Amino acid sequence: MIRVCSLSDLDDRKPVGFEVGAEYTPVVLVRDGDTVHALHDLCSHAAIALSEGEVTRKGVECFLHGSCFDLRTGKPSSPPATDPVDVFAVDIRDGDVYVDVTVTLN
Repeated sequence: MIRVCSLSDLDDRKPVGFEVGAEYTPVVLVRDGDTVHALHDLCSHAAIALSEGEVTRKGVECFLHGSCFDLRTGKPSSPPATDPVDVFAVDIRDGDVYVDVTVTLN
């Protein structure tokens, strides 16, 4: 697990992009209350940063074509994307957010 940021650095339901780990894996974090979701920060349809989009009731939405991805599963919840994005393990300890980009949850 790699420390990415403080929980207080994340606004509720606002996507924020980070590069995590030695390989600089692009990760988008979305805070939902006391829970933080971590997904691969590239839309599977057009390789656009999901952190540039917004969070809707369907998930995190790519601003370019409107594909949405479920925050828990990474599965597309609206077209044109048909492939999921990776979801990474998150741990919150002492007010800090840790992500493990070597463990995908989907």
